[in-house]
Amino acid sequence: MDTQAELHEKYVLLFAHLDERQRRLLAAADAERLGYGGMALVARASGLSRPTLYQALRDLHADPLAAHRTRRPGAGRKPLTQHDPALVQALEALLDPATRGDPQSPLCWTCKSTRQLAHALTAAGHPVSHTAVAGLLGDLDYCLQANAKTREGTQHPDRNAQFEYIYETTKQYLAQGWPVISVDTKKKELVGNYANSGAEWQPMSCPDEVDTHDFPDPKVPKAVPYGVYDVGRDAGWVNVGCSHDTAQFAVESIRRWWRGMGAGLYPRAGHLLICADAGGSNGYRLHLWKYELQRWADEVGLDVTVCHCPPGTSKWNKIEHRLFCHITINWRGRPLVSYRVIVNLIAATKTDMGLRVQAELDTQPYPTKVKVTKKQMATVHLQPHEFHGEWNYTLKHQSPNM
Repeated sequence: MDTQAELHEKYVLLFAHLDERQRRLLAAADAERLGYGGMALVARASGLSRPTLYQALRDLHADPLAAHRTRRPGAGRKPLTQHDPALVQALEALLDPATRGDPQSPLCWTCKSTRQLAHALTAAGHPVSHTAVAGLLGDLDYCLQANAKTREGTQHPDRNAQFEYIYETTKQYLAQGWPVISVDTKKKELVGNYANSGAEWQPMSCPDEVDTHDFPDPKVPKAVPYGVYDVGRDAGWVNVGCSHDTAQFAVESIRRWWRGMGAGLYPRAGHLLICADAGGSNGYRLHLWKYELQRWADEVGLDVTVCHCPPGTSKWNKIEHRLFCHITINWRGRPLVSYRVIVNLIAATKTDMGLRVQAELDTQPYPTKVKVTKKQMATVHLQPHEFHGEWNYTLKHQSPNM
C-alpha cells in the first residue's frame, strides 16, 4: 500500500507536468483506489484540500470536458458586476464627480486611491475590496496618470515667426564662419552634502549618505552655473558663479568664454550672434544687460547681434537640450559637496556625438539692483532690426578714440 511519503514523491514528480484539472483528477483517482482513509492520506501528500478532492472525485465520474477547458462552464465565483449591476456606475461617479456624480462628493478633494474608493463604495452600499476596485479600474481603461505639462498659456502671435527668424539668422552667421552662441543660466544648486536627483551604479547597499534636509537657508552657499553653448562647434563653456545671477554676471560669463575659448576658435570674427531667453539675467528688457554687452563689444571689437526667444519658450533654447541636460546626467546621484566638485563634474561632461565642455569658478561678487543711468545708456549703440526690434537688435562696437 502506498505511504504518504511515496505519494508525495509521486505528486512532486508529476504535478509539474500537469494542469490544475489533471492534478485534481490524479489525486482523486488515488484516493478512490486507496479506499477508507485514502482521502485524508492524499490530501496530506498532495497539499489539496478535502473539498477540492471530493469535487474532483465527482468530476472523475462525470462526462469529460473539452480538451481546452479545466472547469465546466459557469464554474467559479460570479463577477461583482453581476451581483451588483450598479457598482460600475457608482465607481465612475466617484472618479468624475463633476460630470457623472455629485459635485459635493467626499472624494472631490481627496486622493482617489483604490482604498479610498473602496471605502466610499462600501459606505454607499456597494461592498467591494480595494483589489477589486483596481480590477474594475483596469476594465474601465483607467490607469495611474501624472500631470502633463502641455498647456503653454497665451502665445505671442509671432512666436513661430521669431523662431524662423532666429533660424535664418543663425544659418547666415554659420555660413560666414561667425560664432553663434546660445546662453542661459542653469538651475542654482546647493553646495554641500545634499541629495542630488538621479542614481548611479554603486556597490550593493552602499549609497552616498547625505543630509536629510535641504531647507532654504541664506547661509548655505549656492552655485550659479551660467552656460555658453557654441552652436557651430558643439562646445560648451560654464562659468560657475558664487554670487547672484545678474546681467553683469551674464556678460562676464560671455567675456570669459571669449577669452578662454571663443577668441582662439574665431580669430578673424568681427560679428557674434547671441541666442538668449526673453527674461532672466539676459532679458530683452534689461538696460544693464545691453549696457554691459556694449562695454564688452567695445573691448573685443565685435558687433554683437542678440536674438531673444519669444516669452514663455525658454526650454526651446538650444543650450537646454544641447548642454544643460548632459551636465545633469553626468552629475546625477552625486552630492555637490563643493564648488570644485561642481566645476570638475561640469568639465568632465561629454557625449559620443562630440560635445566637450570647459568650466571655471567665478568668485567675483555681483550686486543686485544696479541702476543704469541715462548717461550710461547713451553709450549703447543699439540698432533694432526691422522684425521685432525689441527681440532682435545689434550692438555696434565703438573704437576707443571715438
